[in-house]
Amino acid sequence: MKPMIVILKEGTDSSQGKSQVLSNISACQAVAEAIRTTLGPRGMDKLIVDKRGKATISNDGATILKLLEVVHPAARTLVDIAKSQDAEVGDGTTSVVLLAAEILKSTRTFIEDGMHPTIVIRAVRKATALVTEKIREISINIKKDDAKEQKLLLEKCAQTTLNSKLIARQREFFAKMVVDAVLMLDDLLPLNMIGIKKVTGGSLEESRLVAGVAFKKTFSYAGFEMQQKKYSNPKIALLNIELELKAERDNAELRLDNVAEYQKIVDAEWTILYDKLEKLHRAGVNVVLSKLPIGDVATQYFADREMFCAGRVQDDDLKRTQKACGGAIVTTVENLDEKSHQIFGTCDLFEEIQIGSERYNFFTGCPRAKTATMILRGGAEQFIDEVERSLHDAIMIVRRAVKNDAIVAGGGAIEMALSRTLREYSRTVAGKEQMIIAAYAKAFEIIPRQLCENAGFDATNILNKLRQKHAENNIWFGVDITREDVSDNYASAVWEPAIVKINAITAASEAACLILSIDETVKVPKSSSEISNAAKAMNMD
Repeated sequence: MKPMIVILKEGTDSSQGKSQVLSNISACQAVAEAIRTTLGPRGMDKLIVDKRGKATISNDGATILKLLEVVHPAARTLVDIAKSQDAEVGDGTTSVVLLAAEILKSTRTFIEDGMHPTIVIRAVRKATALVTEKIREISINIKKDDAKEQKLLLEKCAQTTLNSKLIARQREFFAKMVVDAVLMLDDLLPLNMIGIKKVTGGSLEESRLVAGVAFKKTFSYAGFEMQQKKYSNPKIALLNIELELKAERDNAELRLDNVAEYQKIVDAEWTILYDKLEKLHRAGVNVVLSKLPIGDVATQYFADREMFCAGRVQDDDLKRTQKACGGAIVTTVENLDEKSHQIFGTCDLFEEIQIGSERYNFFTGCPRAKTATMILRGGAEQFIDEVERSLHDAIMIVRRAVKNDAIVAGGGAIEMALSRTLREYSRTVAGKEQMIIAAYAKAFEIIPRQLCENAGFDATNILNKLRQKHAENNIWFGVDITREDVSDNYASAVWEPAIVKINAITAASEAACLILSIDETVKVPKSSSEISNAAKAMNMD
């Protein structure tokens, strides 16, 4: 009798073969099922309550999948591609998951019939290369020479993105705001230079765009109300210095013989603080912003000299102020004087404005204004959070459209065109690849089909109309949600950047190929009896 060789730890769960591939496909379909109904302008929202009891209302695929905390190892691949789509292009997170799940569903029958996954993967990759080439071929480039025409294109792209969000009714208002914000940035279009601030209360239309920097009034001491709240062409000092007295017990232990010695220490501390404040005043500074606290003594000192101060300013707000107004964030005031112009920032107007129940500090007319701030208004906190996520998607899309000016028609039009291309190509291929490419072509129809189902339309009827239109070479015909029919979506200005579709299809195909290539899953159990490495290191056995 041969001895039994044990390689894996006792209790290790190992599953392999065809059943494992099919199990992974089923898990991915279950993930897609969770967000299927959120696609498109008539998509539904999901209310997700996390373990801390915080409720989130969203129809953004990446946000929902992040909050669902998917534990199945293969299904997590779909969560990852949704995150990558969100980070790379901002929109199309639901589409990418649906497409990946549909590719897996269409190839499932071939795996069940005994076809080797490698053959399926090869055909899927071949078809993906073909469709990305087709998108580049049929996409329409907009001329960048005409600034007005480019702005109109960007607004249409932003509106298409916002059409499927909670703020679809106000899409024109917000699309204009998003485009204006992105066009204010420099050539690199850094995302962190667009600040988004949320103020509960008021209506959505009360939201505003500030061409510069705005941030919420920070914590302030007595004397703050006496300070001037409006300056023209102020000199702005950006500090990383604490301007307050510290209690002695917090800093050090001192052993003294008499009271006079103690008084000397107290006087020295006051002298150091007043010396810093005096230098700022002599340098002609009007507005003092610091990342660290500004105490009550300093606040009163500045108020008496008609200077404005704000302490505990958030790091990102301070950096955006620096970018917009110029100057530098300094850690000492030793060498400050009236000639230190390059250290100080400036703007046309600084003022403190009441917005709802909050006060905001505005810096407008900034000389280097390569930054913008959106102040969002709305009722419930969850609603404003969803508005912020929607605007993030729109900002990402507009940034992509600025860099890549090729566009395609949305609303299922481009998917139907690609489906037709692949179906025609599959007839020219011999062997097993023909069936796989034809199945892949059918998978593209999930987008227009789901758009119809979410809007309550007869999907079969609409898809038949679309196939007939595309057979006549009307490549921009897609689903018309408003009329329950098909229409030329390019003429209707339902536009999307071509890069969004290329990225979504590539990511979905790669995820599908990855899941098809997994034929074994090994789960190692967590051992409660074994001592952890950290415990061993600390001799806690």
